[in-house]
Amino acid sequence: MNQYSFYLLQLCIIILLSYGTLNEIDARRHKRMYQPLSMELINYINYEANTTWKAAPTTRFRTVSDIRRMLGALPDPNGEQLETLCTGYIPDELPKSFDARVEWPHCPSISEIRDQSSCGSCWAFGAVEAMSDRICIKSKGKHKPFLSAENLVSCCSSCGMGCNGGFPHSAWLYWKNQGIVTGDLYNTTNGCQPYEFPPCEHHVIGPLPSCNGDVETPSCKTNCQPGYNIPYEKDKWYGEKVYRVHSNPEAIMLELMRNGPVEVDFEVYADFPNYKSGVYQHVSGALLGGHAVRLLGWGEENNVPYWLIANSWNSDWGDKGYFKIVRGKNECGIESDVNAGIPKIKN
Repeated sequence: MNQYSFYLLQLCIIILLSYGTLNEIDARRHKRMYQPLSMELINYINYEANTTWKAAPTTRFRTVSDIRRMLGALPDPNGEQLETLCTGYIPDELPKSFDARVEWPHCPSISEIRDQSSCGSCWAFGAVEAMSDRICIKSKGKHKPFLSAENLVSCCSSCGMGCNGGFPHSAWLYWKNQGIVTGDLYNTTNGCQPYEFPPCEHHVIGPLPSCNGDVETPSCKTNCQPGYNIPYEKDKWYGEKVYRVHSNPEAIMLELMRNGPVEVDFEVYADFPNYKSGVYQHVSGALLGGHAVRLLGWGEENNVPYWLIANSWNSDWGDKGYFKIVRGKNECGIESDVNAGIPKIKN
C-alpha cells in the first residue's frame, strides 16, 4: 500500500467514526421525541422531565389528526393585525394573582367552558367568549349574553375558512363592523343561534358520543332559532373599538384587570393535549398547529408565574377545561398575539 492509499484509508476510517458519533449525538438529541398521546410521553413528562406540570391520558383524542383538526388559529396571509393599543402608564405593583371569575362573579360567561366539537373554530370561540365576558363586565352585570360562535364561524367570510381555521384578529373586526348574535352551547335555547355541533370524543371510549371526523362549516343564517323572540338584527352585539394588546406581560395584565378576558393564540406541540395540571411549558414533541383560547387570569404556583386560560375542548379536558402556562417568557408564543375590544352597550 502506497502512502497515498494509506492516508485515504485513514480518512475513510475517520469519516466513518465521525458519522457514527454524529448519529449517536442525533439519537440522544431526539430520544425524548415520544409518540404523541402515548404512555411513554406521559411517563416521561411525569417522572423524568423535571418540569412544572403533569400529564394524563385523554379521552379527547386518539390520533395526531384529531388534534390538528382542532387547531384553527391561522396567521393572516396578508400579515394584517389590529392596531396595537397604547397602554399608557403601568403601575409598578400589579397583584400577584388575578382571576376574572372571582373579580366579576356576576358574569356567568366567565366561568363557562365551551366545546368546539370537531370544528377548527377555536379562533371564533376564544373571541366570542371574551366578547361575552366584556359585555357583562362593562354593563356591570345588566347584560349577560353568550355570543354565538356559530354565527361568527358561519357568517364571517373575511375571517378565514370557518371550521378549517381562521384569523383571530378578523373575528374582532367582524364584531365591530357586522355584529354577532347570541347563542350558547349545543342544544340550548337561550340565544339566537346556538352551536350546531355536539360535544364528542375523537374515536376513543369516553362519556361523550364519538366524533364523525371532519365537519363542514355551517351555512350563514340570518334568522334565529324557532321560539327565540328577538329578531336577528336586533339581537346583534357590536364592538365599539377593537385592538391588539402589547405583548408586554404587564400590559396584558393591566388590560385584563381593566376590561376583562382577552383572546390569545399560541403554538401547540405534541405534549400539550395530555396536559392535566400544573404550569405547562413545552417539554417534548413537534409543532402541530396554532390554537386560540381565552386568557382570564394569572398567578404563581410553586414560584412559577403563570397565565390562567380557558380552553374550548370541554370541561373533561385538562384541569376541568382550563390550563396554566408559563407567564413572562412568551412560552409557545402565548404573549405574541393578544386581541381584545370594548363593547357597545345597549340601552
